[in-house]
Amino acid sequence: MQNDLTIVIPAYNESASIPHVLPAVLKFCEEKNCYAIVVNDGSKDSSKAELAKFSDSPRLKVVHNKLNKGYGGAIKTGLLQVDTTYAITIDADGQHYLDDVEKLYNEITSKDADMIVGSRKGHTSASYYKGLGKWLIRNTARLLMQISIYDINSGMKIYNAELAKKYISFYPDSMAYSDIIALVFLSQRHLVLETPISIRPRRDGKSTISTLTAFETVKQILNMVMLFNPMRIFFPVALTCILISLAWGFPIAISGRGVSIGSMMGIVTGIIFFILGLISEQLSLIRKK
Repeated sequence: MQNDLTIVIPAYNESASIPHVLPAVLKFCEEKNCYAIVVNDGSKDSSKAELAKFSDSPRLKVVHNKLNKGYGGAIKTGLLQVDTTYAITIDADGQHYLDDVEKLYNEITSKDADMIVGSRKGHTSASYYKGLGKWLIRNTARLLMQISIYDINSGMKIYNAELAKKYISFYPDSMAYSDIIALVFLSQRHLVLETPISIRPRRDGKSTISTLTAFETVKQILNMVMLFNPMRIFFPVALTCILISLAWGFPIAISGRGVSIGSMMGIVTGIIFFILGLISEQLSLIRKK
């Protein structure tokens, strides 16, 4: 790997997993000539003390957030410390296989891609609610954007570190980070590919992902679409208002009963939505620049 890959690991209250997961990561880094950055995201357990046991490793850098910034905030903290060509994110709970780290690295270098998403397609979710949340996120993203990636919320992604830093202000601090970074790369026409990975149940601790996480992610997707392509939202709404209003008012006008006030209000509403979309497009161009 020629010292051009950094593994970024966000950790929050992972004191039980760190003694088992981190030694394997460091051994992998020594064998493959890569680095690891662990971000202790304001953990309230003994994660800081557990990480201190590995402070003598030349392949490891530990960053401590004084307060919890969230999953995305922790990864962004680690990403800013990366000085290699590529960065890959994995979880601290031991769900990801290190063999897949090498697999994704080989994919991104051989295909000259900007991001490779580790796809969990075919793996059953840990719970019904998680599966429902992933379905909601995927279909919302597909409805609002043209995407070819199935598992956009996979926590295991490898990407060009400089590109990831370039758009870092667009990523949320929440669990939605994984989805939004993929959508940002896609919307900016970077080459994003997908390859299957394997996962296993988390070793210890309890996942903080809930149904609310899915709704928060959907909200962040809407925010991102409003930033990069607002007409994707405004135009269908405007067109729907106008078509429904015409369908409502046309029979009334033909029958000689005049022009429907409700129909006219609907048409004007559609035009207003269209104009708002145009204004949002201009604001989007300013913000992106």
